[in-house]
Amino acid sequence: MGNTKFADIIKDEKMKKNQETIRRAKEVLKIEAQSILRLIDKIDGNFSKAVDAIYKSKGRVIITGIGKSGLIGRKIVATLTSTGTQSIFLHPVEGIHGDLGIVTKEDILLAISNSGETNELIPIISSVRHIGTPVIAFTGNLTSTLARVSDIVIDVSVEKEACPFGLAPTSSTTAALAMGDALAIALIDKRQFRKKDFYEFHPGGSLGIRLKATVGDVMIAGKQIPRALTGVSAQKAIQEIDRRNVGFVLITDKKNKLLGILTDGDVRRMVSKDISFKGKTIDDLMTRNPKTIDENASLAQTVERMQKDEITALAVVNAKKEIKGYLHLHDILGRGGSVNISLT
Repeated sequence: MGNTKFADIIKDEKMKKNQETIRRAKEVLKIEAQSILRLIDKIDGNFSKAVDAIYKSKGRVIITGIGKSGLIGRKIVATLTSTGTQSIFLHPVEGIHGDLGIVTKEDILLAISNSGETNELIPIISSVRHIGTPVIAFTGNLTSTLARVSDIVIDVSVEKEACPFGLAPTSSTTAALAMGDALAIALIDKRQFRKKDFYEFHPGGSLGIRLKATVGDVMIAGKQIPRALTGVSAQKAIQEIDRRNVGFVLITDKKNKLLGILTDGDVRRMVSKDISFKGKTIDDLMTRNPKTIDENASLAQTVERMQKDEITALAVVNAKKEIKGYLHLHDILGRGGSVNISLT
């Protein structure tokens, strides 16, 4: 009889623990749900301005953030890209070490920070403002540094985190994610994006067909190639980077053979080290034997190569290593609209 009572006590304790776990889970969901619902009253003219700015932009949405905000930013990038708004994620630390070269004044920067005081983020904002890039902020602090230096501020503040200590980003990241979804869906309506358009951005649709095509079908060629001849001054090559606004210049000989590359990131690193360009030629600064892709390679192979090497652009060459063009990841996905590819 005693053993039976003991077993009942253990069973009761287990049930209580299970009930407490369920109660806590429901409480978390309730707190996060309420955080999203409170965003409804925060949607105002700033949200409309953000949608209009992105819709009218000739460039891409560059999203940046660090930690949990960075993870949320990557998800928003995926949602925007798959629904017709070309986007890319920029890690703030990598940005200040050269990757800022992908940002142009035609783009729009969307910065995500609940506190608005993220140390790694502020230098990026300062730099892109010098470029002339408009800045949109998702922040929970409307008096923060980020809010003050941004052109458009979207309020994603929450009353409290679902974490019992109020420390782990939970409600705040949920709110930022939901606001990103609201932005993407508003842009769907603005662009009159349709179901068939959605399929074009997924492997089950024309993207699957596109990846079977070759690099030569979508590469940027001819006079649009950012190019400099071997022997030209470093200053002239840097001016070509600035003029083309694609983040790099390819160096060739007079027979069009690819010799090297100089990127915006290379220039920034040299400036930070006080390296003088005076009296130097492009040959003194360029990176020799840059990564390339053959014009006959499939786009599927190219995407795999880019993922493996963690790069977003490649010089395109033929069997003789003659420069034929260049390719950016966005050109595979269809930068600024659909890419027409004939497989016949």
